Amino acid sequence: MEIEIIDFQKHGDDRGGLVSLELNNNIPFDIKRVYYIFDTLSDVTRGRHAHKRLRQLTVAVKGSCRFLLDDGNNKLEIVLNCASQGLYIGPGVWREMSDFSDDCVLLVLADDIYDEADYIRDYQQFLDAVNDQQLDG
Repeated sequence: MEIEIIDFQKHGDDRGGLVSLELNNNIPFDIKRVYYIFDTLSDVTRGRHAHKRLRQLTVAVKGSCRFLLDDGNNKLEIVLNCASQGLYIGPGVWREMSDFSDDCVLLVLADDIYDEADYIRDYQQFLDAVNDQQLDG
C-alpha cells in the first residue's frame, strides 16, 4: 500500500506555530490542485473511492478525522489529528474518511487537476481493478 505519514518541520514560539509545505522538500510531487474539506458532520463518511493515478497529501490543519485505507489486500486505519503531520496516499488506494471532529479542516494537495475518469467509486470495481492489476499503485 503506497501510503506514508510525513512529519513536517514545525516552527513556533509564543506567537504561534508555522508549518511550511514545499515542493521537492516535504511534498513528494508537483502540486496541481489544492482543496479543503470542512463543516463535515461527525456521522458522515466521505471519500469512498480510489484513484487510478492521482497522488495526494492530506493534512488535518484543524481538528481530526479517521482514514480507512485499503489496497484490496490490506486495510489500515489512521487518525489525522496533528497540523504538522501529513498523510501521503498514492494511486490504487481506496480511502474513506469518517469521525470528523466539529472543527476539522482537512487540506488536500494533489498532483493533478480534477479528472472524473481517474476515480473508481464502486468498491467491487476497485477490487476487480486490483486483481487485474489495472492500477498504478
